[in-house]
Amino acid sequence: MSEAWLILETSNRGGRVGLAVGGAVVRTVDLDPARRHNRDLAPALAGMLEAEGIAAKSLHGVMVGVGPGSFTGLRVGVMSAKALAYATGCRLVAVPTFAAIAEQCPPEIAAVEVIADGLQGMVFAQRFRRDSGGWQSASELAIEPVATWAARLPAGAWVTGPGVDVHDAAIPSAANRVADRVLRVGSVFRVGLKLPPLNRDEMLRLEPLYLRPSSAEEKAVREGK
Repeated sequence: MSEAWLILETSNRGGRVGLAVGGAVVRTVDLDPARRHNRDLAPALAGMLEAEGIAAKSLHGVMVGVGPGSFTGLRVGVMSAKALAYATGCRLVAVPTFAAIAEQCPPEIAAVEVIADGLQGMVFAQRFRRDSGGWQSASELAIEPVATWAARLPAGAWVTGPGVDVHDAAIPSAANRVADRVLRVGSVFRVGLKLPPLNRDEMLRLEPLYLRPSSAEEKAVREGK
């Protein structure tokens, strides 16, 4: 039987999941952004497996987008992927969400800035460059004020990611916006195929890439709790 992979990407309010068989994505499901990911995720995954006649125990692996992005969405996606891997004994591959977004850039782009909304006037930001092996990170993932990030953008820079729509007014007019910036399951899958699966200790330690406390934790700090 061809290798089957489940793909989970829940970094945004509306998450996406998919099923790849034999090296190609055969099914995708968009999770309802008005509902909680943890309510829709398990039924969506089970439905895709049933539709393809694949038993969970026969999965080759699970790929999960690890962020940055929505704290709650990422937590649900990562915990669900770990539970699936533990229950079935399949492989688990952690895919940086920004690397998958960069993967969608057209071939004429050699460097790109990927951003996502970090709330309260902040952005998650990371630079990527294309070489003979594909896209490689050219800076560390960081969170910073959007004005600080935008001020150092060189003229003609390419920008992509979900943060573009949120902070478009702060992005200099001389910067170029990548049109195809809504993350697709297929991009997560292509990047995931290039990454090694986690070993057991790495699976136990896996956490979402989120560089700030959750909103609830920040509120507790402000209130002195």
